Amino acid sequence: MIQIEHQRFCIRTGNLEYKAGITMKRLRIPPILCDIVQITFSACEGISFDRCRVCPSCGGPVTGYDKKKKRFAILADGQKNKIIFVTVKRFRCHTCKKIISANAPFYPETRIGSPIVDLCITLGRTMPFSRVSTHLEFLGIIVDRWTVRKYVLNNRYRTIATTELFGMKVPMSLFSLTALVASTNEKNPLDSQEVLVACGLHAPDK
Repeated sequence: MIQIEHQRFCIRTGNLEYKAGITMKRLRIPPILCDIVQITFSACEGISFDRCRVCPSCGGPVTGYDKKKKRFAILADGQKNKIIFVTVKRFRCHTCKKIISANAPFYPETRIGSPIVDLCITLGRTMPFSRVSTHLEFLGIIVDRWTVRKYVLNNRYRTIATTELFGMKVPMSLFSLTALVASTNEKNPLDSQEVLVACGLHAPDK
């Protein structure tokens, strides 16, 4: 279980409890951060993004068209990788006839969730692409160095808000998503629109 209190992470496993402030300085990435990342992205499995109020191109009314599974993350799971999928609904515009997707946590021309792209960009501004890929793998996230290079270069002008977590600079989208996951339970499940907001993206009106 993850609990976040006053900008501090608290993970309890059995009788063990680990705590660390978000500004703690460390040279290495602590294993507990890997656990936090794994829990956060695993919690997104199966989320459905199904809202689009009007066509973003012409403002016309839209109706449902179909649904597609999209890869949100690839996590290292022992000897094999685990793909985290989300569902994104597509719509057809009555006016311009375009097929458009619901608001979802993905940037254009990317194949993984926006928080991971943000993490690639954040790390890629201070280290080589191959090292970024190695850091991500240590965190349990699989992104090859060529994909890292593509995302960093294609988004080099994108502004990414960051914070420090266990001595490692991370995007606010990842921190916010982690905090959101930590606040969920059986009576308060993860909500797709809250995920959009945590990822720093616009959530459409209900």
